[in-house]
Amino acid sequence: MNASHAMRWADGQGKQHNHTWEIISEFKSAGDHMIIFNDIERTLNDIFQTFSGKFLNELPAFQKINPTVENVTIWLFKLITDALDGLHADLIRLEVGESPTRSYCITVEDDE
Repeated sequence: MNASHAMRWADGQGKQHNHTWEIISEFKSAGDHMIIFNDIERTLNDIFQTFSGKFLNELPAFQKINPTVENVTIWLFKLITDALDGLHADLIRLEVGESPTRSYCITVEDDE
């Protein structure tokens, strides 16, 4: 997905630039339920369309914090986790990359 951002510094904002964000997600079934991947894909696409092609700095989530790859990953993790409620699936890993050499990953430890 393509979206742009700019870093904010103490003396101003850097140059707006675009990234092709790569998002890799891993799920597990919640309980004994079967996962319906079409439902998950539809849910993910709905989330991703909210910022595809946008300037991330203008989104409410990034009005006060920088849209770094780390902050974008944390934001997406929360959005996806909340959106999966009712789909009998849990997000256990999310990796977001803004370039082939720069990515951030959140992994939920399995208690089982």
